[in-house]
Amino acid sequence: MPRALCPPGLSAPVGPYSHAVLAGEQIHVSGLLALAEDGSLVGANDAEAQARHIFALLSRILEGVGSDLRHVVKLTFFLTDLQDRFALNQVRSEIFGEWRPASTLVQVAGLIGDGTLMEIEAIATLAESPVS
Repeated sequence: MPRALCPPGLSAPVGPYSHAVLAGEQIHVSGLLALAEDGSLVGANDAEAQARHIFALLSRILEGVGSDLRHVVKLTFFLTDLQDRFALNQVRSEIFGEWRPASTLVQVAGLIGDGTLMEIEAIATLAESPVS
């Protein structure tokens, strides 16, 4: 049975969704914005700061079920400005090193919140058996 995940330290979902769902050996992570726990935007209009914060949130979600960023198999990036891909790719390279998950990059007309430049969603696998 799939299990919804909402680890501490993330802002509460603002709609009828979960931050992530554990389904078998896969972790499906909803699109993440650079939001602090109180819902405020981190790094308004700063692509590098937003990317770093989002990857930190992703790491927190994965660690909550006994996985980590090395087990990410697919990333989807939504950017309002394709020029921000350079900052995103720099951060991504630092975080993932030689590991290159499958990915998709989509330019969008806009995202929720003034100053929001990107949204990132992911699919990962469990590192071991799930944490209870």
